[in-house]
Amino acid sequence: MKRLYLPLILFFLMTLEGVALELLPAKLVINNSWIIPHWVFMFLVLIAVYYDLESSHFSVIYGVIFGLLIDIVYTGVLGVYMFSYAFSISIIYGLKKMIHANIYGVLFLGLIGTVLTDISINFIYTVVGMTDMGWGNYFLYRLFPTILANLLFLIVLYPLITKQLVEWRREQINRNRIL
Repeated sequence: MKRLYLPLILFFLMTLEGVALELLPAKLVINNSWIIPHWVFMFLVLIAVYYDLESSHFSVIYGVIFGLLIDIVYTGVLGVYMFSYAFSISIIYGLKKMIHANIYGVLFLGLIGTVLTDISINFIYTVVGMTDMGWGNYFLYRLFPTILANLLFLIVLYPLITKQLVEWRREQINRNRIL
């Protein structure tokens, strides 16, 4: 049963992403800015840092699966989020070895991951012709608000789930030793 907790949390976050902007007060949403919630990705960053072992890549696998689900449910082009999440989480997975696993390191990894994810999504959408926003406007009106909103979400999520992920990681290590 415990193996289902991570996918259930990711599924819950994926469904909340669809209504995230409606949950925010109207005063927080500025007229010209676009805030794109990447809550699944923020949780994947925490999984990469606090749950994945050296030999396991659950965060990358979940990135592919839930990226594809987000593509199916919310977008018109399959593979954009799947590729972006898997690509960014793979880089985060490699960088986590050089950065301490504390709130500052996680925020830094979340920042890098959000930038990589959102830029790659926008680049792919620009290539296939689904968006024509100039890069200057993109950085000002979409990327910067998206980074701020997702890092704020990561700050809220961090104390709620980190200890549980570490405990589940310990159980995973003990389960591997028994096998």
